[in-house]
Amino acid sequence: MKLDLIPKIKHTTSNNFFLLAGPCAIEGEEMAMQIAEKIVKITDDLKIPYIFKGSFKKANRSRIDSFTGIGDEKALKILRKVSETFDVPTVTDIHEVSDATMAAEYVDVLQIPAFLVRQTDLVVAAAETGKVVNLKKGQFMSPESMKHAVTKVTDCNNEQVLITDRGTMFGYQDMIVDFRGIPTMKQYAPVVLDVTHSLQQPNQSAGVTGGRPEMISTIARAGIATGTDGIFIETHFDPANAKSDGANMLNLNLLEKLLADLVAIRKTINQL
Repeated sequence: MKLDLIPKIKHTTSNNFFLLAGPCAIEGEEMAMQIAEKIVKITDDLKIPYIFKGSFKKANRSRIDSFTGIGDEKALKILRKVSETFDVPTVTDIHEVSDATMAAEYVDVLQIPAFLVRQTDLVVAAAETGKVVNLKKGQFMSPESMKHAVTKVTDCNNEQVLITDRGTMFGYQDMIVDFRGIPTMKQYAPVVLDVTHSLQQPNQSAGVTGGRPEMISTIARAGIATGTDGIFIETHFDPANAKSDGANMLNLNLLEKLLADLVAIRKTINQL
């Protein structure tokens, strides 16, 4: 896959990693625009190719009373407005076959959630839209097995595919990143490291996923050092009050320093 084929993406000749970042879920227009504006400025200053991330709905909730979204079309229109306002590509996750064609009208990258990446009909539906397909590695899958998920996309005559590692289940309530998987999966497609989801602590008794955001910098730095092509970070200006995944999101005020550090590490790696 060639990064510069993604519509509106910038700084593709900077030799930097690329970034997928934004809130877990679209909670409203004002918050999405506020977050996008700040990230666009940071990534422009640091010459990082950037894709705005926001889920138009959250179907994978632990409890029935968890926040799932503000309405599909309403959230998708906000994603389109972010793209048009800041001239950046956007990515959102889909959960059902019917989501693929609907979301493809509004965004540039369709993301397959980790727990659905073996769902052939869903992966094929995303691939057949012609959009870039971002495949989250299942928490239960080996890096080697992602070759078959990638092949499902390319067999649909769509070469625009990414793999995102979001950690592997470790016991019942923790995740761990096996950095050996990055060079393995790079044989099949460009690899993104989902830093924030890799620090989730799922299956908590309260029905709300926990997390370890204090480890974000550690995991992100290690990802750049081991050769990941892209970094995925969910961020919010008020994680404690975010309506989804606040426990493992990065405070937006900490993003610039983190990205500057990662750019410096990448520069060093490029010189080796």
